Order: sequence, then structure tokens, then C-alpha cells
Amino acid sequence: MNTVVVVAQTAVRICFVVLLILGILFWTGRAGSLIPLHQFLGFVLVLGLWTLAALAARRKVAVGLVAIAIVWGVLLPVFGLTQTRIAPGSLHWIVQVLHLLVGLVAVGLAESLARRLREGPLRAR
Repeated sequence: MNTVVVVAQTAVRICFVVLLILGILFWTGRAGSLIPLHQFLGFVLVLGLWTLAALAARRKVAVGLVAIAIVWGVLLPVFGLTQTRIAPGSLHWIVQVLHLLVGLVAVGLAESLARRLREGPLRAR
């Protein structure tokens, strides 16, 4: 199981770095043609988060954390795919910042789940 944790966590980390670079390129008006790649990597990140959540649920890691990770994994692509229709115009930058924050929370959840999975058997938290 540790191998799966490492693979899922590494996938989340790599996806996040590439997503961040692509996001910066989009924000500066470059690389618009790479939006499908950004979306695909976002889905891979969510799959990594859900994999960690499923493993954590199986190992009886904090049920609340697992539930939040699953719900957040639904929220991230929904928000990402609809963000262009939210507050178009001069205030759209706020939506873009929120999209970045939603992604950061997803990565934080994945890191937290991975850490708890590596710590071993159920412990009081």
C-alpha cells in the first residue's frame, strides 16, 4: 500500500507544479492552447486525491478528512470547468485566485492524507 501512496502523492505533486506553471502562463495571456492539458492534469490531480482518500478510508484515517477530500475532489473540477462563466470581465481575476486557492487546498488535503497513511495504523487524532 505504501507504493500506491507514494505514487498517488507524487502524481499530485507533479501535476500541481505543472498546473501552476500553466496557470501562470494562462494568466499572462500565453499558452491558451494548453487549456485541455491543464484540465487533464487537474483531473489526474483529483484522481490522486481520491486514491489517497480511498486508501485512508480503508485504513480508518480520520473520516472527516476523507469526506472533505472526496467532496473537494468534486468541487475542484466543477469550479475549474465553470470558472470562465463566473464574473467575466474586470473582476474575473478574483475567480482565478479562488481557483488557485481551491487547487492549493486539494494539494494540502492530499499531503495530509499521505502523511497520515505513512504514519501507520489507526491513531487517535
